[in-house]
Amino acid sequence: MNGNKETMQRLLTLNILLLFALAPAQAKRKATTVRLETTAGVIRVELSDETPRHRDNFLKLCREGYYDGTHFHRVIKDFMIQGGSCDARVTSHGDSLVSPTREKVLGDCDPGYTVEAEFNLPWLFHERGALAAAREGDDVNPEMRSSGSQFYIVYGRSWGENSLGKVRAALAEKGIDMDREMWNAYLSRGGAPHLDGTYTVFGHVVEGMKVVKEIQAVATDKDDRPLKDVVLLRAIVEKH
Repeated sequence: MNGNKETMQRLLTLNILLLFALAPAQAKRKATTVRLETTAGVIRVELSDETPRHRDNFLKLCREGYYDGTHFHRVIKDFMIQGGSCDARVTSHGDSLVSPTREKVLGDCDPGYTVEAEFNLPWLFHERGALAAAREGDDVNPEMRSSGSQFYIVYGRSWGENSLGKVRAALAEKGIDMDREMWNAYLSRGGAPHLDGTYTVFGHVVEGMKVVKEIQAVATDKDDRPLKDVVLLRAIVEKH
């Protein structure tokens, strides 16, 4: 019996030492970031490990150059900026770069697949600066699967307690809870809370919200396309 007790104590001590040995390595682990170089400036986004399917898909497309030379084709003031559609790509014509014709409505193109939804409330929600995946509407997409490539960055609006309370009540009717942290974030920073629980948030802006603010305020046509092109020149995977 004593021998078994000593063995158990040794194992317990070994496990404790192992946990302490691993702790510094885990603490040093750094999230993956992507540098979005646009014609309006640089936006850096951090991708969440809590949404691995969206994270890995976004990184794959960035590394392949899928996003390079694509427009932010849909911009709505006090709401969001959207990009990632393959029909919104700048093309070369001799020594010039040519944008897609304005006779065609952009935003109907992706890699040919969708990504399973990864809702992670209350940790990932539509506060100002959230990076999220666009998708088809519920009528043709009841599983709320995300577009294979199109994404948006939330700018959103400011909220007062009365107006935010109405959104909170509407979400509650759908079984979606807005907890205290979310409530305080929307009151202090703004965002688009009505999208919570229906669109996947998979990251957030860590640098360049001034650029996002500038883009969301540009003049647009009747299809929400900027009158002056705003192009994502390069999407570069990096770590900080």
